[in-house]
Amino acid sequence: MTETLKIVDLGTQPYEQVLVLQLDLCRQRQHDEIPNTALIVEHPAVITLGARKSENKLLEGEETLRAKGIDIVHIGRGGGTTAHNPGQLVIYPIIKLKTLGLDVGSYVRSLEQIGIDLLAELAVESGRRKGFPGLWIGEKKIASIGVQLKKWVSFHGMAININNDLSIFNTIVPCGLDGVEMTSVEKETGKQADMPTVKEVLNRLILTQWTQMAQEAQ
Repeated sequence: MTETLKIVDLGTQPYEQVLVLQLDLCRQRQHDEIPNTALIVEHPAVITLGARKSENKLLEGEETLRAKGIDIVHIGRGGGTTAHNPGQLVIYPIIKLKTLGLDVGSYVRSLEQIGIDLLAELAVESGRRKGFPGLWIGEKKIASIGVQLKKWVSFHGMAININNDLSIFNTIVPCGLDGVEMTSVEKETGKQADMPTVKEVLNRLILTQWTQMAQEAQ
């Protein structure tokens, strides 16, 4: 923890439990009761449906998915259908944007940059695609982004596929984009990444980027 940013590793936690935590932290951050905070977590298998119903596309029925052990959660963030499961690293920043001197667009770009830098350190070159939030390797998607703001405090965030089972994405149309192939660090490199090491790198990148922005915004 620094004076301006706290990082919390939640290990593996159910999606809905972490959503309740995010909302509570968001309220506390609005009232300056806590510093800017980034939650790092993995989720048991779950599919989330975003606010834009036209982008929520399941390829199997909800009952069928639940029978496979995949939870279904309806939420209010931007973007369409996403999937989470163990081996995917999720970042939920609870940040008062003005403390970093950011607007919504620059905040999303800063979040994407942290993901790009993390993947680069894992020997995976990724980038942005105009009009398609998230991180891409050519036509393949490796990270999804969906953010929401309440009184200019962010929650939700970015999910990066590290070692997770990608077959969960065969049950949805990721982010409402037909024909998108999902990939992961393991699939791109042919080997599993060490998750504790990945988290250490992620923590360093978060602290470096957002602490510097906070200092410049003062």
